[in-house]
Amino acid sequence: VMVWLRRCTHYLFIIVVAVNGTLLTINAGDYIFYTDWARTSFVVFSISQTLMLTVGAVYYLTFTGVPGTATYYALIITVYTWVAKGAWSSLGYPYDFIVTPVWLPSAMLLDLAYWATKRNKHSLILFGGVLVGMSLPLFNMVNLLTVADPLETAFKYPRPTLPPYMTPIEPQVGKFYNSPVALGAGAGAVLAVTMAALGCKLTTWTYRWMAA
Repeated sequence: VMVWLRRCTHYLFIIVVAVNGTLLTINAGDYIFYTDWARTSFVVFSISQTLMLTVGAVYYLTFTGVPGTATYYALIITVYTWVAKGAWSSLGYPYDFIVTPVWLPSAMLLDLAYWATKRNKHSLILFGGVLVGMSLPLFNMVNLLTVADPLETAFKYPRPTLPPYMTPIEPQVGKFYNSPVALGAGAGAVLAVTMAALGCKLTTWTYRWMAA
């Protein structure tokens, strides 16, 4: 009974992480409204999604030890987010209010790194983390080409008037910061390695708990 209970708890944890990834998408995904800060918002969106995907997928992948489960995990989050899109759309929000991130290709690269290095955990952390961090912003920028124009959407569905001290100011930034894919990929590649290590550590803790 205890073994069954612990396994159920593990799978419940996977679901919780996936749901949190979906909620994170909803909270970060309406950046199309922030026309003045669209690029900054895209960077935040990319990094948050990279880290959430990495920690959950690596945990799931190393717990099962089966290459392919990272892609399966990404599929779970994708389905959850499409359901959320439908729910928000039914409430009257524009269809593009939540932009579903393209997690699957990055998760496939994570699986590939794990499989190609013969399930080496340290290679997964280093190579897999860098691959996810570098690729996810790129895939999501391609994804943005398929959604409505941000300005058009913002004028059609205006937000309530903000007080002067909250009105966004067009950011005066350097050329590098004007490349959200480059900044998101650079920061994501570094931080995703840390999150991949955390995912592996969660597996270690889970196995110790199950053996207790």
